[in-house]
Amino acid sequence: MQTLDALEPAQVRDVWRILGQISDPEIPVLTITDLGMVRSVHHRDDGWHIGFTPTYSGCPATDFLLAAIREAMAEADLQPVHIDQVLHPAWTTDWMTPEAKARLREYGISPPQGHACHASSASAEVSCPRCGSLHTSLISEFGSTACKALYRCDSCREPFDYFKCI
Repeated sequence: MQTLDALEPAQVRDVWRILGQISDPEIPVLTITDLGMVRSVHHRDDGWHIGFTPTYSGCPATDFLLAAIREAMAEADLQPVHIDQVLHPAWTTDWMTPEAKARLREYGISPPQGHACHASSASAEVSCPRCGSLHTSLISEFGSTACKALYRCDSCREPFDYFKCI
């Protein structure tokens, strides 16, 4: 008979897999694990503890995502669940997986360029997600969401969102 300690790593991997199926409501091609919003998963005597960092403290999707986590865990009969919002350190685009950045580009959003600590969209070489050109112009620091800026490609002339380094 296996002990709880022997089973826990498999259960933790299962929880990560479950959480990896929860899509971001603003960018449905990305999940909360792609974005690095899930910081930790632990099982303790009082249930499952999930460390979660929203992309920013005022993100309107936070309550939706917390409810989605609770629902997914309940459906998997992994309860009780405690979600600890981790606000320090603040979320950064550096936590996004390389696969997430590739999917952003395929979706038509230019992924963050460089590292957040050196970020400035005015100086970033933002490539067009459609044609790959680096000849792009900033139209507005504010795009369809707070985390995106609006650009236009000077080569193919198409407008596109750029996911800012945060």
